[in-house]
Amino acid sequence: MTARLARTVSSLLAAVFAVSCTSYYEIPIETPIRPKLDVSAFQRVLVAGFISGGSEDVDANLETVRLLRSQLRTKSELRVIDADVLPLMDVATTTHEPGGTASNGGSTSEDSGVSQVLPPVIKEEKDLEPYEHVFANVEYWKRIGEEYQSPLIVTGTVMFTPHQRSGFVQREQEVYDSFGRRRVVPIRTYMERKGFILKPKFVFIDGRTGTTLHSETFREEILYNANQTTPALSSYFELMDRLIPSFLSTLSSQKIRGTRVLLK
Repeated sequence: MTARLARTVSSLLAAVFAVSCTSYYEIPIETPIRPKLDVSAFQRVLVAGFISGGSEDVDANLETVRLLRSQLRTKSELRVIDADVLPLMDVATTTHEPGGTASNGGSTSEDSGVSQVLPPVIKEEKDLEPYEHVFANVEYWKRIGEEYQSPLIVTGTVMFTPHQRSGFVQREQEVYDSFGRRRVVPIRTYMERKGFILKPKFVFIDGRTGTTLHSETFREEILYNANQTTPALSSYFELMDRLIPSFLSTLSSQKIRGTRVLLK
């Protein structure tokens, strides 16, 4: 028994000695992620424009086009086409099937025999639906593709809407005991909060044929204390910053950076 105990102790000491002599190295690694869409057939990309609505403080169509073009110039191998932003709401209105004029001043679109009202102002997400037929207009997008040498076309919808929410929120608070010792405790507080919801739908169209290759919808939300004043444009860019990596991963391979620990 003593000999066995001695061998066990010796093994433990040897292990401790080995660990104490071991050096640790952190090796940076990059893991590639393949794009969701094969864009090898395209050399150029046209961020054409978006049907947008929600907050009147931000022109989500213009700002989204500017931002995506800027990102694609630096993080994509496709050549970005500089062109005027397409007024897709007007295009959707003028390319609808004949259906007359709606009583509220908007136009109508007939899809499969069902008349849909085209609201003149898009305030809610449901207001987008009557306009979305424009993305299925193959002849229109093929004509746009011919004008710009058959690029990959990026279009879609963008809703940027004000949002309010009330309820209990957990936050941390510093407390001190009778000896002056500090500690942090979680407390639940009822709060009124306000902010914005950003919900873009990106539609990728083949400029050679006018057909849709892929579409994807994202949703981001941000809330602030009710007494905090944050410009709508700042909130828009903060929310777009969150989803830009997902947008880019659709078109080009991305790399996730991390580290691995090696022992020597």
